Amino acid sequence: MITKKSPEEIEVLKEGGAILAKFLKEIAKVAVVGATTLDLDDRAMELVEEYGVEPILLGYHPTFADRPYPAAVCVSVNNCVQHGIPSTEVVLHEGDVVNIDMSIAYKGLVVDSGITVGVGEIDDEARRLLACTQEALAIGIKQAKPGNHIGDISAAVQEFVESRGFSVVEVLCGHGVGYEIHEEPTIPNFGKAGTGPKIEVGHVYAIEPIVNVGKPDVFFDDEGDGYSVYTQDESWSAHFEHTVAITENGPVILTK
Repeated sequence: MITKKSPEEIEVLKEGGAILAKFLKEIAKVAVVGATTLDLDDRAMELVEEYGVEPILLGYHPTFADRPYPAAVCVSVNNCVQHGIPSTEVVLHEGDVVNIDMSIAYKGLVVDSGITVGVGEIDDEARRLLACTQEALAIGIKQAKPGNHIGDISAAVQEFVESRGFSVVEVLCGHGVGYEIHEEPTIPNFGKAGTGPKIEVGHVYAIEPIVNVGKPDVFFDDEGDGYSVYTQDESWSAHFEHTVAITENGPVILTK
């Protein structure tokens, strides 16, 4: 069932979203040459303690994993698509692209957001990848208005990404959010306009295009850390995400 949040709850989510946006900007500052991905998680935990919010990912146990997630953020580098576990073994180098994905609970309500940043100077292809993914998010959000369908978001994202010569990951998707980190509906980044659940006032979504330079195929590192997802062809990937509330006046981004 798709839950609806009250105007008062959406205001709380907006407050939490503003905090999360600050977190992502601060964590991104740590993504420099020579840093490890664990350094980013350490900064996230400092911010969590400073602001007194709950790091929802830490200890979260999804059905596909054999253990709870051990960090406050997912940090995924280059061909790691999603769910990268922060580690001292992953050192950032000039030209890398780094996805930072974080969820927090503020006053009992959950917001979810992610950004992808470059380390030092990145090449033209990486710049195009990041620009395309960020614009795809904006295009998807525009379709999240009352009376439309989830498929309108999905189709708009897919059409734009493929028009730029990239591909969308099909096995990972956006979702409802607010009371829990993952709620109904699922929001794929591919599909047909006019299909899927109707978008209604009070819905809150985490919309998150995940875009590959190469083919859309990915694999889960079941024999490794049990969480990380990688591109099959080793091409690089990017991800941007906002928590969005559906109002009578259209979509409102809560995590900016």
